[in-house]
Amino acid sequence: MHTFANNDGVPYLSWFMQRAEEAAGVHFSFLILFPTRPAMLDEIRSHGFDCEWIKYDDRHRPTGMLLAVPKMWWHMMRYRPDIVHGHLFDDTLPGMVAAWLARIKVRLFTRQDSCFHWNYAPRWVFLDRLAARLATRIIAVSEDTRTFTTEMEQVPRTKVGLVHHGIPTERFTTRNEATCDRLRARFGLHDAYPVIGTVARFIEWKGYRHIVDAAKVIVQHYPKVRFLFCGSGPQRPDVEQWVKDAGLEANVVFTGWVDRDDVPSLYRTMDVYLHAADHEPFGFVFAEAMMSGVPVVSTRTGGFADVMKDGPCGVLVNMRTGSALAGGVLSLLDGDHKAVGQAGQAVALARFSFDRMWDGYMAEYQAAVERTI
Repeated sequence: MHTFANNDGVPYLSWFMQRAEEAAGVHFSFLILFPTRPAMLDEIRSHGFDCEWIKYDDRHRPTGMLLAVPKMWWHMMRYRPDIVHGHLFDDTLPGMVAAWLARIKVRLFTRQDSCFHWNYAPRWVFLDRLAARLATRIIAVSEDTRTFTTEMEQVPRTKVGLVHHGIPTERFTTRNEATCDRLRARFGLHDAYPVIGTVARFIEWKGYRHIVDAAKVIVQHYPKVRFLFCGSGPQRPDVEQWVKDAGLEANVVFTGWVDRDDVPSLYRTMDVYLHAADHEPFGFVFAEAMMSGVPVVSTRTGGFADVMKDGPCGVLVNMRTGSALAGGVLSLLDGDHKAVGQAGQAVALARFSFDRMWDGYMAEYQAAVERTI
């Protein structure tokens, strides 16, 4: 039984359902916590899996979680799953409590974040520890996340596994020239100058302040460079003001909404992908960019730090500053950035395929069940 909160649609759950339909001996059920009837409810049922919607509004977290526990417990008692698997904090905490009360033997969750509560909501840290205590197994999405969980939250290392997120390789290795040309025309891009892209929400910890600072340095070397800022979020007005104050309005393109099906082609319009988050445990976007053959410059976050152990497949920046990020970008633009992109693509195909993710979770499920026998 998978639990998931605060999302109306999750691509990798769709991929899991499609694979589970083909796999023998695997049956999923789902508990979705969302304020309104989620669209994914019908999608899940169309695949032949059970799905229940529990009304939950993350604007009222404490009350919402307390109310969710008995409802989740009731569904668990009805379905009696072998495993309960939580995915995000808002479903994991009530889900682990409910599963413990329902005496589900295998209670695991994917640790999708590490220090968010430590940095931004310290009063919730003890609840991270409670969820970890109630779980029988924790799956980290990066080595950084596993280390944080074991060292800062004092969870035994033997209790924490590692499964990187994965994406369907064909989605990001198939080139659609018509879509690429359409996006270039839409955003006014040209092969005569480099394009630096970022796909991230406009929120503080995604690091747009540092990206704008980096842009101020990069334009001194490449005056016609273009920066694609693809995302939405509450910090956008601030970012727009920073761009204006820096005199970068001619260099920065705020893309607005880009259809999910166009995102693989969006990456292919870029010469470098720039990632500046401060505590992202994994980060799908850097893996997508790598799989698309785009070299990545990133702060030391999650999964990217893991793959940098595999050789020169990108630039890992140890200092989260504009000058450090600019130095990483310039080192690629001044060198053979296409070769680095090709090396990164090879690593991403080996480390971040959906097949590898699926196999990792199936192995975790099997081992967890065997430990209860």
